[in-house]
Amino acid sequence: MANDPISDLAQRLAQAFRDSPLQDVERNMKVMLGSFFERFDLVRREDFEVQRELLEKSATRIAELEARVAALESRQVRNDAT
Repeated sequence: MANDPISDLAQRLAQAFRDSPLQDVERNMKVMLGSFFERFDLVRREDFEVQRELLEKSATRIAELEARVAALESRQVRNDAT
């Protein structure tokens, strides 16, 4: 296996990549893209979905509470009228 030409080629390509400026370009691109996304205050999809779900639950709860307040107010109006 030591004389396997495919393994030898893979090792040489891996070494060439490690020694090439392409690795620096990749690292620089990741940093540049990271700063680009930070500047626009983007959020991950998972975080967005969690916040959307919380907002939906809150809206539902607010609607329930508004209905309860309206029922209590109408009951109070009826009690005041009698």
